[in-house]
Amino acid sequence: QVQLVESGGGLVQAGGSLRLSCSASGSIFTINAMGWYRQAPGKQRELVATVTSGGATNYADSVKGRFTIFADNAKKLVYLQMINLKPEDTAVYYCKTTLRLHWNSGTNDYWGQGTQVTVSS
Repeated sequence: QVQLVESGGGLVQAGGSLRLSCSASGSIFTINAMGWYRQAPGKQRELVATVTSGGATNYADSVKGRFTIFADNAKKLVYLQMINLKPEDTAVYYCKTTLRLHWNSGTNDYWGQGTQVTVSS
């Protein structure tokens, strides 16, 4: 059983900063990638940022230059540092990991329960 636990969400004024954390636990052979997605009310879930086990990162255009994703693969942790937050960043942020449970298994995706980020104007 794999579990992802997010933390760090909250209420912040526009221009402020937050850091989200996500910890993966369970019987995991290897993590291929970890990432953050968000879903605002009435909108589809969208990619925010991802990082592979090799360190390659990918960001949504809307957050480039403001958000930074980084991971500690040994500790199965991923962080999202957010600066210069805008009201349009308000959403539930979800952690996702792509991993292998065994050396000879395929990859599976797991999601956290989400953490609310609210940016007031």
